[in-house]
Amino acid sequence: MINIYTQVPQGEAWLNRYRGKLPLFACILGFTDTGLIPGISAAGLTPDDRQYTACADAEFLYYGAEHQPKYPLPPLTSGASPVLISRAVVANLNIPVYLFNAGLLHTPPVPLIDLGGAPARCLSQGAAMDIHIVKHLLAQGLLWGSQLSSHGYLILSECVVGGTTTALALLTGLGIDAVGKVNSSHPVCNHGQKWDLMQAGLAKIPPSVDPLELVAAVGDPMQVVVAGMAIAASRSCGVLLGGGTQMLAVYALIQAIAHKYSLFWQPTEIVIGTTRWVAEDPTGATVDLAQSLNKDSIPPLLATQLSFANSQYPQLQAYERGFVKEGVGAGAACIAASLSQNWQQNQLLAAIEAQLEQLSTNQSE
Repeated sequence: MINIYTQVPQGEAWLNRYRGKLPLFACILGFTDTGLIPGISAAGLTPDDRQYTACADAEFLYYGAEHQPKYPLPPLTSGASPVLISRAVVANLNIPVYLFNAGLLHTPPVPLIDLGGAPARCLSQGAAMDIHIVKHLLAQGLLWGSQLSSHGYLILSECVVGGTTTALALLTGLGIDAVGKVNSSHPVCNHGQKWDLMQAGLAKIPPSVDPLELVAAVGDPMQVVVAGMAIAASRSCGVLLGGGTQMLAVYALIQAIAHKYSLFWQPTEIVIGTTRWVAEDPTGATVDLAQSLNKDSIPPLLATQLSFANSQYPQLQAYERGFVKEGVGAGAACIAASLSQNWQQNQLLAAIEAQLEQLSTNQSE
């Protein structure tokens, strides 16, 4: 149920180290005004819906389908929120969940660790965040990464609508050829729209800047938090970065920050885990992007082989047509289920469909 797409020996060694162990699941929530641009993301039908996507995902991840939410899961063009996948795993395996507010417009009614960040402005301005906020968020990431590293291993996931566009800008600003390689929640990636926004933002800053200044210019608040957490946690435990394009950007940021600020980290302890819908997305080039990172430490890219081809629910079948693909650590959660409990396709599908069935029941009452 787990395929390794890059750095196979290192990926196998990591899986063998953490087989049979349960992780701790952290989700870092952030917001960027980039996500409000019409057509930029399918994670919510309208810009107004997308203001609340992270709040809705946080509520569902923590409380599940039985809970009457303040922020219901937003309607999508097609498909269902990937948080259904993550929730199915953490609930069935009793995996501890930590939610972090790195910078949200609205605060979800869940137990939340507030990192003192702020939402990001649109990256096209070239001034997404204040540099003192970025430095503060890095310090918080390093602190929490160290505190959470006593568990078997740590899953670091995200929820940032518009985050693949800030990821493209961050990767490009770090000198990585990412054009045409990133993913999106659309069935066909909107590369042109992302490129235009990124170009507008990067044109407003010097060509080679400090990595933290780059995040401040064109990034989002989640990126630097997860980078700090991963650096610190890798010193004493395994780290599974839960996501596709966004976590490849975070990994590139880890490399840049560790080099610039002489921060010790353990590259062999960090892997990236996503879904096969991302790893094999024909409208992106995820594997090629992973191999484009710093050649001294290309990360192992893992993906769950979960399929919704035989699901009874059209919302899940939509994943097979390229909708949604990933989010809220969905792929990493499935990897954890297969790694700790040897869950196969039928067990994963049954658990996820049970969440959707419960959600449908609640919505019809």
